[in-house]
Amino acid sequence: MPVAPGPTLETARLILRPPAPEDLDRWAELMADPVAARYIGGVMARSQTWRAMSAMAGSWALHGFGMFSLIEKDTGLWAGRIGPWRPDGWPGTEIAWSLHPSAWGKGYAVEAATAAIDWAIDQLGWTEIIHCIDPANQPSKAVARRLGSAYLRPGQLPAPFETSPIELWGQTAEAWRARRAQSGGGRA
Repeated sequence: MPVAPGPTLETARLILRPPAPEDLDRWAELMADPVAARYIGGVMARSQTWRAMSAMAGSWALHGFGMFSLIEKDTGLWAGRIGPWRPDGWPGTEIAWSLHPSAWGKGYAVEAATAAIDWAIDQLGWTEIIHCIDPANQPSKAVARRLGSAYLRPGQLPAPFETSPIELWGQTAEAWRARRAQSGGGRA
């Protein structure tokens, strides 16, 4: 099946690639789950999820970046979406994540976000990375902290999410590189 244009990245346990049609079933499961979808726009019907997934693929085609589909190497299962995201009116250059409930608690968000941040800085030239996080989303704040990000300021998303409270977390590319060099992490 076709895959949106863009690179494929690999980590120890994961493949990050642009969206493909076969991702829809698991993506729709994520968006149909009230707990999993509560901080990412809320529950969506499968048809809405198809449009959102197509918008992500379109971002790759039009802008050269978008969130990657996250695939478990061992199982081949779609585990979530993660990576660079900056729709029109967005408050900055974001690395975002949303994982399927079956992928929670495995460390995938940090592993994949590390690869995505490296790629966004090296290939897109991003000088700042942000994460738009709902104030109540403690698991995402924990991921941000593990990535070395800190709370920056309150933020606002464009319509139709302009009334949803968000916090902007993040760091500069310079801080990211320094932290990676200090930890001996190099590039993911």
